[in-house]
Amino acid sequence: MLRLTKIFYFEMAHAIYGYPGACKNIHGHSYELQVTVSSVHNYKNYIPAPGFVIDFKEIKKLVNTAVIEYFDHKMILSRNFLMENPSFSSLENLVAWEAEPTAENILLYIKQILNEKLPRELKLVQLKLYETKDSYAEWILEAV
Repeated sequence: MLRLTKIFYFEMAHAIYGYPGACKNIHGHSYELQVTVSSVHNYKNYIPAPGFVIDFKEIKKLVNTAVIEYFDHKMILSRNFLMENPSFSSLENLVAWEAEPTAENILLYIKQILNEKLPRELKLVQLKLYETKDSYAEWILEAV
């Protein structure tokens, strides 16, 4: 399978409601998101002109619009966190979620959004979200 990966970066703050450690408090991360796509076509020899499965610029535009602009410099807090801490509800950069904004849930959200936005000739095959330089969550398309 031929796969293409584009890497993105964004800054985001969050808190994990009900967590017994320091992550229960608002804190931020410099995230790295790796988005991997492949063609729905199985190319045996060469890809017809212009020779791209998709131009990296198109991946960049799509992911920046659908994902990065949504998360970058935002504070993601769950409705449960906000019910316990209503003073944060009026923050200008707040995005309220039903789920806790863990790396895993952020990744599942990104998967859903990109699956809706990708052109039909592409399929999302892998996502990797680094929350720190040595910790990441990963989603991989299951073989059918």
